[in-house]
Amino acid sequence: MNTLNVKKDDFVEVRAGKDKGKRGKVLSVNPKDFSVVVEKVNVVKRHQRPTQKVKQGGIIEKESKIKANNVMVVCPKCDKPVRLGGKKLESGKNVRICRKCGETLDLVS
Repeated sequence: MNTLNVKKDDFVEVRAGKDKGKRGKVLSVNPKDFSVVVEKVNVVKRHQRPTQKVKQGGIIEKESKIKANNVMVVCPKCDKPVRLGGKKLESGKNVRICRKCGETLDLVS
């Protein structure tokens, strides 16, 4: 199986499915089943019973997971979905880079 190249808080674009073309921030990543949850993408309706935590019951809308294959990371410089590459810095830290422009996607500290 492939490795996940998407991390939490990445800005991604959906490349396939009913929400094709939508962009959003990754809320969670699940490497076990190779899926991600993206903000305002793949919104489903669920019937919620009132509980101690949720006082108001009814029909709620929430984001559901989608396969990680169907999203691509958006480069902040290019503003386009790109494939990612890897690069090792002088400090020994590995970072993800944009294959189109060479911009570093990870915060270097």
